[in-house]
Amino acid sequence: MIEVHFGDLAAVTSTSRACVLLGSSRATRYRRRRARVAGPPAPRPTPPNALTETERQHVLSVLRSEEYCDLAPAQVWARLLDDGIYLCSISTMYRLLAFAGENRERRRQRTHPAKKKPELIATAPNRVWSWDITKLAGPTRGVYYELFVIIDIFSRYVVGWMVSGAETGELAEAFIAEALATHGIDRHTLTLHADRGTSMTSKPVAQLLVDLGVARSHSRPHVSNDNPYSEANFKTLKYCPAFPGRFGSIEDARSFCAVFFDHYNHVHRHAGIGLHTPASVHYGTATEIRAQRARTLDTAYAANPARFRHRRPTPPKLPTVAWINEPTLEALIKSA
Repeated sequence: MIEVHFGDLAAVTSTSRACVLLGSSRATRYRRRRARVAGPPAPRPTPPNALTETERQHVLSVLRSEEYCDLAPAQVWARLLDDGIYLCSISTMYRLLAFAGENRERRRQRTHPAKKKPELIATAPNRVWSWDITKLAGPTRGVYYELFVIIDIFSRYVVGWMVSGAETGELAEAFIAEALATHGIDRHTLTLHADRGTSMTSKPVAQLLVDLGVARSHSRPHVSNDNPYSEANFKTLKYCPAFPGRFGSIEDARSFCAVFFDHYNHVHRHAGIGLHTPASVHYGTATEIRAQRARTLDTAYAANPARFRHRRPTPPKLPTVAWINEPTLEALIKSA
């Protein structure tokens, strides 16, 4: 295959014809030829109507003045014009501010301090509870019931639940008070964690926790990982094969939740707590059950060691600690 160069072809024919034959742009060829001859482009000449350096500094001093420093250039331009003063156009004001590195929001902005990352540690039941509210679809579109649930993060035991037709701070207050009374929580022994929903941050709930000596903890805004136990519990609920798409009435919702949470607490073996039931860990029977599991495995191993490749099996370990956001070393030392 013979390679044809543009220069060789243009020497025997015209530039236009050579471009057609090679399928290249004639305008591009002429532009590149001019660039080689003329060299780099000449600097843009200063427009005759450009502001002088003194005028530019005067405009910047006006924009930075106490009277106008919080106003947008359009506002400054209009107010100066109303006072019979014209310095330059609005676009020139923006251009001068941009050149000076000051082309930003000129009004004072409200700043919010970063929310503290919750770091909670539980080494036994009834040390840290997590609670949340989720919606259950009612019989028709737009009808929902509110499911309140409190879960112990160490044992995964649901210590309280309630289905209501509305979500209010007063209902949340009564719900939490009942759960605390049912489990006999002593003052200054429990931390109650929640997200930043209206009920969670309501005054009735806040005052109740202060009165009962319960510490409050809240998730950071828009960080669902700060409340993982409640989120996981709701997923287990709604991914249950028996969970209906809609409930026919609030009584149906309460009946379903009664069966579900009884099964969750007393029958469901939770992977996060050594495949024990939450009730077993919460009420301290898991140690005995684990010992029984170990004896069963020892018997199976003695009967047929080869099945286990001659490695003695052991049941899953019981939990020793649970946390919301793995704590720092300082927090672990403090909790020890």
